[in-house]
Amino acid sequence: MLNVSGHLMSTAEVEACLASHPGVSEAAVVSRPHPVKGECLYCFITPSQGGRFDAELVKELKTQVREKIGPFAMPDVIQHAPRLPKTRSGKIMRRVLRKVAVNDRDVGDKSTLAEEDVVDELFNNRPENAAN
Repeated sequence: MLNVSGHLMSTAEVEACLASHPGVSEAAVVSRPHPVKGECLYCFITPSQGGRFDAELVKELKTQVREKIGPFAMPDVIQHAPRLPKTRSGKIMRRVLRKVAVNDRDVGDKSTLAEEDVVDELFNNRPENAAN
């Protein structure tokens, strides 16, 4: 659960909304501090096989979340994530995603990751509008 502008919401709700877009294969959502809202949504998107990640997709995803959930849930940042950090059993490691969202490269123990290089890839893909 996270609190965005006084609205309690589940990241799973936003992830399901994002993943329902035909251009999205997988989505993960974390929160990060925001000076006005308290917390804001930082989303990681893996495009569908052969899909595109561009400004048009980002606009479509923001519009979709706004229409299906509400304006308060519109993501502040949507980042391209060709792969998500997962354990060998396939669980998404959200603590790593939260570190990427706040640009903290001290992610801690990466030994449980199935692919350790995914962390550097995510930091390299941080969009310019994600600067803290």
